[in-house]
Amino acid sequence: MTTDVVGEAADALAGHALELPELAHARTVAAYVSVGSEPGTLTLLDALVARGVRVLLPALLPDHDLDWGAYAGEGSLARVQHGGKMALFESSGERLGPDAVLAADVVLLPGLAVDARGMRLGRGGGSYDRVLARLERAGARPALVVLLYDTEVVERVPAQPHDRPVQAVVTPSGVRRFASP
Repeated sequence: MTTDVVGEAADALAGHALELPELAHARTVAAYVSVGSEPGTLTLLDALVARGVRVLLPALLPDHDLDWGAYAGEGSLARVQHGGKMALFESSGERLGPDAVLAADVVLLPGLAVDARGMRLGRGGGSYDRVLARLERAGARPALVVLLYDTEVVERVPAQPHDRPVQAVVTPSGVRRFASP
C-alpha cells in the first residue's frame, strides 16, 4: 500500500473506532502504537488523548509479558529494539507495572486476523495472551477490540483453549461486533 492509502486507512479506522460507545465512555484505554504493516493507530491515540482519555501503551518485558506506560503524544514515544524482533514504539515515561492494564475500560489489541467467532490471531509471542489471562484472573471485564484491515477479517483462525474472543473488530470500512460466548 502507498503511504497515502495507509494514511487514509488510519484516518478511517480512527473515525470508526471513535464512534464505538465503549470508547466514548472510556476513561482509560490500553492501546498500542502500530508498527510495520499494521493499521495506523497514532491518529486514534491522539484523538483519545484529546478527549481526555488516559491511554496506556505496552512495553515488552524480557519474558514477553507487558508493562505499561502513559501516552502523552508522539513526543512521548521511544523506539525500542527488542533483540532480533522488530522495533516497537513504547512510552518513554514512567513504567506503571503489568497490572496497570486492569484499570482499562477498553483494550485495543493488535492482530494478524480475526474470525467470524471473534477469535483473534496474534503474532505468536503470547504477550497479549498473558494480558487477557491477567484481566480474567482479576475479574476485569474491559471491552476487547482488535484493529485490522478489512482483508484480515476471515472465516476461521486457529484457536487454543486459552484464547479469548474479542467483542469487536474495527477496520477502515467499519465495525463488526461478535456475539458474546
